[in-house]
Amino acid sequence: MSKTERIPVHSEGIDDGRSVALYAKRERIQAKHVSGHYQRLRDLGLSMTMGLYLILPWVQWQGRQAVLFDLPHRSFHIFGITFWPQDFLFLAWALMLAAFALFFFTVLAGRVYCGYVCPQTTWTRFFMGIERIFEGDRHQRMKLDKAPWSFNKLWRRTGKHLCWLLLGLVTGLTFVGYFTPIRELVPDFLTAQVGGWALFWIGFFTVATYGNAGFLREQVCLYMCPYARFQSVMFDRDTLIVSYDTARGEPRGRGSRKKQAAPLAGDCVDCSLCVQVCPTGIDIRDGLQYECITCAACIDACDQVMDRIDKPRGLIRYTTENALAGGRHQVLRPRLIGYGVVISLLSLAFAWALYSRVPLQVDVLRDRNQLYRLTSLGEVENSYRLELLNKDQHSHRYRVTLEAPEGLKLVHGEMTVTLEGGQHRSLPVTVSYDPYVADLDSRTIWFRVQDLDVPDLEVRHESRFIAP
Repeated sequence: MSKTERIPVHSEGIDDGRSVALYAKRERIQAKHVSGHYQRLRDLGLSMTMGLYLILPWVQWQGRQAVLFDLPHRSFHIFGITFWPQDFLFLAWALMLAAFALFFFTVLAGRVYCGYVCPQTTWTRFFMGIERIFEGDRHQRMKLDKAPWSFNKLWRRTGKHLCWLLLGLVTGLTFVGYFTPIRELVPDFLTAQVGGWALFWIGFFTVATYGNAGFLREQVCLYMCPYARFQSVMFDRDTLIVSYDTARGEPRGRGSRKKQAAPLAGDCVDCSLCVQVCPTGIDIRDGLQYECITCAACIDACDQVMDRIDKPRGLIRYTTENALAGGRHQVLRPRLIGYGVVISLLSLAFAWALYSRVPLQVDVLRDRNQLYRLTSLGEVENSYRLELLNKDQHSHRYRVTLEAPEGLKLVHGEMTVTLEGGQHRSLPVTVSYDPYVADLDSRTIWFRVQDLDVPDLEVRHESRFIAP
């Protein structure tokens, strides 16, 4: 019987003179600005995110706001389509599509969403740009932090925080503008006529933006964002990540490599620029870390250093674990294919449901006070209430008819009703039955509502006629 292998344990004595604080003060990260190919792509993606958010509420569509969450009327307008609470299924589909798309791109390219389009990254990037305008780059900001208060420091800090608050205010106004017509909201705000709840949410998002992008910054990505915690379990050895080529870069050594005839050191000159430019303050040379948001700032910084010492670029690059180990990079993997299939099926189902969606809601409610009543002529009557909702944005004329066995008829005959876009109407309807014409006790009937403007559009709703 073989002996069980034991893991070697190294015992370290306790140093009584050493203490570790349970709560350590956060060290502020001063990221150095860097330019390059990936940063230009990143700025393009983040600018598109910011621009789309700020501009979209101002876009008009057929005389109204193109994108509007109209909570008082319980409707959501998105360009030419209006969604109602009855269309909750579409929201569920959209959320599932977004989730699986995020999973797909995470397996394919890691946290590329975080680095290039995430709102937290977007606003932090703009806030850091404002900070750089007023206080300079990394070393200048660090020097200003240590400097005593003076007029120079006061006006720079004041200007920075005022611009931060202004951008936060624009963010808050824009957010509320998705729920209140923004072309009415902004004039009301500037003339101090805005409502209490609107003012509260404007203030809330102003302060939240100011705090998140101005002070919390990477703390949101590291500790508050749930995506940062579960995204690592979705990675595999073929996921595209930002990696340091250890085989090429080690051992590290300072100084230029140009003068070395037989370089014994690796290509890494240990300049620490990759650490200085990182917005989360990590050292990518330590390997893959959950704090990395795949912004590629370290890649651009390292490539510039490699250019200066006449070394090939790519010491830090987008690659995969298999590629770093000398293996073959496999793009199509079972998990990636699975996510792709699910996204395709959900997209087709969503498109079909949207295409076949009927912009008319019909509900039939029976009179609960009495099942039937007898008239003086001996006829049996049932009362109903038709709830009609025009879910389109335009006015439509509808004709209401009855499909029923012989002897059943609408008391007032077929009816025509006009509904404006988004209008709801409750229509009382009475169905009568002459027992001398036919014999029945309970029969299925259908109320048929046809759109006179679009003859192919009609809704049939089933109900029951009850007789003694």
